[in-house]
Amino acid sequence: MTAKIIDGNAVSAALREGLAARVAKLKAEGGPTPGLAVVLVGSDPASQVYVKSKQKRAGEVGMNSFEHLFPETASEAELLAKVDELNADPKVHGILVQLPLPKQIDADKVLERIDPAKDVDGFHPVNVGRLATGGPALVSCTPLGCLILLKRELGDLAGKRAVVVGRSNIVGKPMAQLLLRESATVVIAHSKTRDLPAECRQADILVAAVGRPEMIKGDWIKPGATVIDVGINRVPGAEPGKTKLVGDVAFAEAVEVAGAITPVPGGVGPMTIAVLLRNTLEACCRQHGLPFEEIL
Repeated sequence: MTAKIIDGNAVSAALREGLAARVAKLKAEGGPTPGLAVVLVGSDPASQVYVKSKQKRAGEVGMNSFEHLFPETASEAELLAKVDELNADPKVHGILVQLPLPKQIDADKVLERIDPAKDVDGFHPVNVGRLATGGPALVSCTPLGCLILLKRELGDLAGKRAVVVGRSNIVGKPMAQLLLRESATVVIAHSKTRDLPAECRQADILVAAVGRPEMIKGDWIKPGATVIDVGINRVPGAEPGKTKLVGDVAFAEAVEVAGAITPVPGGVGPMTIAVLLRNTLEACCRQHGLPFEEIL
């Protein structure tokens, strides 16, 4: 048995295409242009590349993109003042503060300062609470991207046994909440779980989000299960001095057992920016009292 490869590049492209059509329609009807503000502190190369990619994708779907750069030495007060300014700006519908932040800045304080209605990363406690209680919420981009992939692959998730390996606030916990919302039976596993392989073998849906390269082996996977690999780990490559990206799942083993699986790269990763743009459109619609319908 060889698993079907879930193509995150193709699904994210379809999502962006749908977003572009929806944004064009919104503007043609005299509505607002969705605006995304990205705040970057410091000069981390990976963060800079990621921010540029967000700006490019925003422009491609017809959104406005606003970049706010601060030096590594920026103070917490400066950053909080910028967040206040963006909260009050009617042209800005979504605010994203790129993490990590320098040690002199309390990231929680900054994220909690963002207006929950503009919290397109879905990290604000208000949005986290609304997700947990079934209310309308902006949802963390990576787990929502995973859910979109799962629903396109499996359709109805009700009654399926889902095991989420990892309990982070960014992926593991919101992923579990999203699966519960779809009426799946959800287990959250982690480093203290007894007999983790046995828990994984019971999963119809296995989501790996632990940040440990190729930790989940092929014989941990139930035959025919759908595997979503959130991990992005850089490890030594075959050639000296070279590196390669691998997930949290031992892909070569898992692909022989699973029914469907996301690759790394090209699986979950491309979905994150596409969902960020989706969240920006949703935030824009909600702020202007307009209906928002899912694109995919």
